[in-house]
Amino acid sequence: MTTAPSQRVAVIGVGIMGSAITRRLLECGHRVHVFDLDTEKAAALVALGAQAAGTAQAAAAASDFVITSLNSAAVVERAIFGEAGIAAAPADTRRLLIDMSSIDPPSTRRLAQSLRERTGMGFVDAPLSGGAPKALLGQLTVMAGGSEHDVARARAVMDSLCANYTRMGENGAGQATKLVNQLLCAIGFQAVAEAVRLAEAGGVDASKLPAALAGGRADSQILREFGPKMAARDFTPTGRIDNMLKDLEAVQAFAQGERLPLPLAGAVSELHRTFVAAGLGAEDTAAMMRQFSGYARD
Repeated sequence: MTTAPSQRVAVIGVGIMGSAITRRLLECGHRVHVFDLDTEKAAALVALGAQAAGTAQAAAAASDFVITSLNSAAVVERAIFGEAGIAAAPADTRRLLIDMSSIDPPSTRRLAQSLRERTGMGFVDAPLSGGAPKALLGQLTVMAGGSEHDVARARAVMDSLCANYTRMGENGAGQATKLVNQLLCAIGFQAVAEAVRLAEAGGVDASKLPAALAGGRADSQILREFGPKMAARDFTPTGRIDNMLKDLEAVQAFAQGERLPLPLAGAVSELHRTFVAAGLGAEDTAAMMRQFSGYARD
């Protein structure tokens, strides 16, 4: 548990990740205002001690740190610059926006510059790895982009959420690092799914794979976390397949702009498009196992 001083924090977007972030911040003693277009999601957090705000503007006005956890660059932009958005709060150069969404680096750089020019607010892109389970434990890995000053300031909140918080460069660098992370994860998820199914076909109890391979070169966090889930066909939500596809498409767009040949990125992107086309987009990553049963629901 963190011993850092209590901070006034707004969380804009309280889906799976935003809710976990909010719960952790409340547990650590921070004062949290929440806003989401889905008022029921916000209400569940109010019951735990958060305060609901009627708009993103109101949440930001009551806070020194504003965390956004949203699904796309367009949604982040609306939350910041739309009607009653974050930028409409009374100007305060001490206020810092921490975008924990996963969006493309060029959009991040544009939004950060516009926010500074219009309001004087700082901006840190802080995409994460570890999902809701690690957020609840305060063990996220966060790759940060922004000025040295802003990234250091964000520690007042990030230290409650992260086990690994690293400045990667100026605005956009955090999101570029997240693309690297997502590419490695997507390939890893597919590799573990295939390994589990191969083990099953060979008469092996696939749930034992993490223990059997521990310490060897095939060992990985993805194998340890998702091997048992995939073996048990446990599709409890931890992250959505369609969100991974969004990130993979950002990887491809960046690679195409740089004329980078990334054959595995192309293959795993097409697999995720197939999953989404089969109706699995809203399901957990572990539901990739349905590719081996004709995408049939269990």
